[in-house]
Order: sequence, then C-alpha cells, then structure tokens
Amino acid sequence: MAAMTNAPAKKSFMDHLAASLNWQRFLFALALFIFLSMILFPFYWMVSSSFKAGSEIGGRHPVYVPSQLRLDAYQELFNPEAEHFQDFGTNIRNSVLVAFPAAVFTVIISVLGAYAVARLHFKGKEVMLNSVLIVYLFPAVLLIIPLFAMLSTLSQSLGFQVQDNLPVLILTYLAQTTPVAIYMLTSYFRTIPQEIEQAALIDGCTRFEVIWRITLPLSIPAIITVGLYTFMIAWNELLYALIFLNNRDLFTMPIKINAIFNDPSNRLNTVMAASTIMTLPVIILFVAFERFLESGLTAGGVKG
Repeated sequence: MAAMTNAPAKKSFMDHLAASLNWQRFLFALALFIFLSMILFPFYWMVSSSFKAGSEIGGRHPVYVPSQLRLDAYQELFNPEAEHFQDFGTNIRNSVLVAFPAAVFTVIISVLGAYAVARLHFKGKEVMLNSVLIVYLFPAVLLIIPLFAMLSTLSQSLGFQVQDNLPVLILTYLAQTTPVAIYMLTSYFRTIPQEIEQAALIDGCTRFEVIWRITLPLSIPAIITVGLYTFMIAWNELLYALIFLNNRDLFTMPIKINAIFNDPSNRLNTVMAASTIMTLPVIILFVAFERFLESGLTAGGVKG
C-alpha cells in the first residue's frame, strides 16, 4: 500500500511540453512562426480584403476580419448587371491563351536545345550555354526595345501586326523563358546515365526516338518544373503585355488589375478579388505537382 501511495503523479501536457522544450527548439519554432507569418499573412490579407467594403479597406484603422463576407467585388468582376462590370472572364481567357502555349512551346524548344548541349559534341557549346544564360540576366526593360524593333521589322516583311496580337506576345515570352529553361534542362539531362541512351542507339533507335522513349520519361520532374516556371512567368507578366496590348478585349489579368487599381474610384476590394482569382491557379498547380518540383529543382544540381 505504501508503494502505491508513493507512485509519481501523472504529468500534464504542460509538464511534458516544459520538459521537452529547450532554447534551441524555442528559437526554431519562433523563427518558423515568423517565416510562415511573412508568407501566409499577405495572402490572408488579400483574400479577406476581397470580401471587405471599401470603407473597411480605406479606413484609418486596419480591419483584419471583414464584418461580413461581401461578394460585391466578385460580382463586379463577373456579373454583367453590376454597376462597374469588369468582364474579368475575358481577361482570364486571354491569360490562359497566352500562358499555356508559352509553357508548351518553351518546353518543346528547351528539351531539344538542352539535349543537344548535354549529349552532342560540338565546338563552343559551353560558351553558347553560358551566353544563353547571360541573356536571362539582363532586365526585361532593356530587352523590350530591341525586341519590339525586331518584331516590327519582321511584321513589315511578313505582313502581321505587332500590337494587339496574342501570338506575338507569346513569342516575346519565349525570349524570356527559353534561356533559363535550356540551362535547367541541360543540368538535368547530364544526370541521366548516357549508357541507357547508347544502348538504345545500338538497338537501332534514332536520336528523336531516344529522346521520346528514354530521355523524356526520365525527365518528367524537370519538364514539369520548367513548364510551371514558364507558366508562372507568362501568367503574371505585366511589362511586355502592357507594351504589346492596347485593345481592352485582349488585356491579360495583370493589365486588367493594374487598370482597376489606377481607376479614380476607390475599389481596392475589386483589386484584391481579381488578385485572389489570379493567384489560386498557380497555388493549385504548385500543390498538385509539388513532388515533381522537389526532384526537378534538386536533381540537376547533383552533377553538371
């Protein structure tokens, strides 16, 4: 009976927490909390502001939680009967028509270019690869003037219109995304053992059959990474679209959001609603392909 009465008391949750917590773990948890707050709070503020009234956004004191979930901003974007109807569905369609082809064409061009650099032997290929990457280091504002002049010269010869032309805008995005895509895929292709491809060549496969049957299946993570990277650039790009598009019916989402923001009337809730709609597809794609992105971004750095 005495042994039973001297049994240690059962520890509470706080006792276990105090026993397991030390300064290193506390500092790590604090740093993680601050880091996640810096990432998640702006997204929360954008989404919550899309449901606020204009007075709640423009007031002197910040309103962290809207008084009620108002759908006025979303109705303004999509409801034709709204007072300031924005026809945002057209802008979404234009962004899709630009971003998806830009991603697909970039992947096709970069796969062929990166395979040539990684597998074929020719003089100056390292210089060419580094030169391609150097082009990407230049700010977009420095490239837009010579690019516009070059396309204007071609338009006079071939008879197409430079401005208000979505295919031309896609072509300008390829000039931005292809260099770094080739560099990324080259590093990844070099991690694939050449013996597998050489065995296929001995069995009678052509180079294109080797790329299609062997290289591409083994490079799915890198290809998805490049495709999402390119899609994200074309989806969010503003400067080139602002220069090459003047017709409101062809505006992509970034231009439309900029136009709503610069409107004299205070409709920041509409800006936040449009920004939320623009952000969600990128988040969904990143979450859906997260396992491919992790291997695609790290495998190219194993050896090069």
